[in-house]
Amino acid sequence: MTPGPAQAETIRVAVGTQDTTINCATGGLLIRELKLLEKYLPRDGKYRDATYDIQWRNFTSGAPLTNEMVAGKLDLGAMADFPGSLNGYAFAKAGRRSLFISVLSGSVRGSGNGIVVPKESPVQSLAELKGKTISVPFASTSHGLLLRAVKAQGWEPGRDVTIITQAPEVAGAALLANKIEAHADFVPFAELFPWRGFARKIYDGAQANAPTFHGALADGDYAERYPEIVTAYLRAAIEADRLIAAEPEKYSELIERVTGIEAEVAYLFHGPLGLQTRDLTWKPEYRQAVKTSFETLKLLKKADSDIDFDRFVDDRFIRAATTQAGLDYEARLKDYAPLPLTANDAASGQPITDPSRVAQLWIRGEDHVRHYASPEAALAALRALEGQGREARAFYAQDRDSGIKLLANQAWFVRDTKGGLSAFLLKGDAQARAAAQGGEVLDFAAVRSGAARLPAREAAR
Repeated sequence: MTPGPAQAETIRVAVGTQDTTINCATGGLLIRELKLLEKYLPRDGKYRDATYDIQWRNFTSGAPLTNEMVAGKLDLGAMADFPGSLNGYAFAKAGRRSLFISVLSGSVRGSGNGIVVPKESPVQSLAELKGKTISVPFASTSHGLLLRAVKAQGWEPGRDVTIITQAPEVAGAALLANKIEAHADFVPFAELFPWRGFARKIYDGAQANAPTFHGALADGDYAERYPEIVTAYLRAAIEADRLIAAEPEKYSELIERVTGIEAEVAYLFHGPLGLQTRDLTWKPEYRQAVKTSFETLKLLKKADSDIDFDRFVDDRFIRAATTQAGLDYEARLKDYAPLPLTANDAASGQPITDPSRVAQLWIRGEDHVRHYASPEAALAALRALEGQGREARAFYAQDRDSGIKLLANQAWFVRDTKGGLSAFLLKGDAQARAAAQGGEVLDFAAVRSGAARLPAREAAR
């Protein structure tokens, strides 16, 4: 790096955020709201007399954020792998370069992107969407996921399925009015729409086993001139990550106050065993996600040239920030565990040892989520609490096969012959478990009511 002089300058630090894309929170919303950037900006050496002009701009997707970066109006920005790759191409086309400087949150399996259908749709799986129309925000990470999922089915867009562009805010209204057959989207909409009661999730990105992430980018010229500022921004991201890991309920509430996206959905991602893992390291899977995005962009004819991948994905700044924070980058690079749950069962007081069976209750009026060793323990607790006039804000369960966190009221359950419950996102997965190991398939309403079994025709449908 060959940083230029900064002394006595007024230095702009203009950051583009995606507040409603809540897994970007540690690279934008939380930094801004908690004034963490101000805490870490350099103020000694050549920056001793510098004045900072901190600017924040919020966007609903990565494409307009990229336009502002290329136009020289933003210095840093947060977006997903797919639009991030478009960012690199857009800078190259303009004769400049951007740098993908860090991961913020992601899933090496692909969870976070998803496909939903209207709540009353009979469709239970992706395979049932052949011949139908699916909307998706074009040039988004969910667009890449949809194309890969369609390809895995052996389908061709335009022949076997029709794909149209639709922004999340438009798609929500279309799903509510039953005007679209299916919609693919990025964080948090595949969970938010079901949470709001007008859609069902039928496909999770983890089924494609295609890594996805959101991360931070910097204007390359800005990063070379002010490397300490870029590093300071990532120090702030590390601090935001530490804070939300320590108090996920508190900061999920903050996210709701700023964005309107319910805290219960934010906790689904940012709480322990969350749907995605906050991770600031350039794991090989995330590097591969960028390469896959490049390939998909060429397939879509959105790019017609190569860019230097090894220069584009640049870990110098996050390594420096991690070192300054007293953390071991190499150790984190090798750590694939989600935010762990270290807790005792709220009913028995015994340590929870099996994360695949965990269930959680967020009770209205309580500051912290209650943790249980099993769905049946959480259900028993819920019935007792409701008997006292209490109400659950949210009930979470872990998919028994994939381990992803689920909204329990959207899940399918298998009650085994001993009365134990296992949660599944997909009805087909629940049916397969029941057929293989014995048991009955129940929806959440049946589980809550204690019903013995769904009618045979319903369980088989």
